[in-house]
Amino acid sequence: MKILIAEDDFVSRTLLQEMLSPLGICHVAMDGLEAMAAYKQALEMKEPYDLICLDIMMPNLNGQEVLRQIRDIEKERCIGGSDMSKIFMVSALDDAKNIMAALVKGSCDAYLVKPVDGEKLLAEIKRVGLLA
Repeated sequence: MKILIAEDDFVSRTLLQEMLSPLGICHVAMDGLEAMAAYKQALEMKEPYDLICLDIMMPNLNGQEVLRQIRDIEKERCIGGSDMSKIFMVSALDDAKNIMAALVKGSCDAYLVKPVDGEKLLAEIKRVGLLA
């Protein structure tokens, strides 16, 4: 599995990387612009990310905007169904407005509130079909 972790907070980024590295190759981005650059590069190399974990509150480009841009690119390139990246929003924001924006408008696959529980993360990865 190829994983992108977009998180500006060092501790949160490190914890996610420790939880996810046993499942595959993890790349990290420290802001939304880095996340978009990594995503586009992976697509150009024909090695897209299977899982993308996005923090909402990132500098330069927030997670909601990154989510929207990724889904727009997938739509433009006719990437659909199981070929789409699974995107998990990982945020300290647990208000209905942000959750609904990510799940309904943004079409993310899961919304996890920090601090992320490893068992919940693994359960969501299984639910979306990335692990048996």
